Amino acid sequence: MNSAHHYPGSDGEHALQHELGTTRRAHKFYSDQMSDSLNDEMIEFIGRMDMAFIATADANGEADCSFRAGPAGFIQVLDAGTICYPEYRGNGVMASLGNISENPHVGIMMLDFVRDRIGLHINGRASIVTDDEMRAQVPDLPEETIRGRIPDVWVRVDVHEAYIHCRKHIPALVPAASIDRAWGTDNPARKGGDYFGVTAQRKAERDEVDEAG
Repeated sequence: MNSAHHYPGSDGEHALQHELGTTRRAHKFYSDQMSDSLNDEMIEFIGRMDMAFIATADANGEADCSFRAGPAGFIQVLDAGTICYPEYRGNGVMASLGNISENPHVGIMMLDFVRDRIGLHINGRASIVTDDEMRAQVPDLPEETIRGRIPDVWVRVDVHEAYIHCRKHIPALVPAASIDRAWGTDNPARKGGDYFGVTAQRKAERDEVDEAG
């Protein structure tokens, strides 16, 4: 919370609220909907979510948003002020973890597209914890045997803000009857191949350079 104005959020958002005439509406939202901890309804919601969007930024403020998924409840609630989620085998880039190592501020958004069409924002301070360390702290963490779902590390988040994302623009989706998730695969085709054509484009560019040389 910013001590200068005694409301959550940044100076930038408060300045724009004043400029665009939304201050009263924003203050009502802060007062009615924003919490610095998780209540029972939020904890139940997190327990049935199987995906989330993770926003991070590096030390220079360059932002990144990444998708995370797992079995329902893969984001673990440790207590009303703390959650953690596993980092599974990925492409090896470590964009989100690299950002967290420089800048611990993280934003997480979970959306229920199916049952209630509602979302939950969690903003907080993250740290990277090894699997052994996390299991020593939380002995009842689920044990995974599927290669792609064995955590490399965990991200532990101290909750600073938790609040609703309203349903009015959330589409209603119907889950597929069966989804074959290729957990941890290195098979290019199973990962989506060159869906956006960037690899082919880069190859063509290199071929042009080679021919010109």
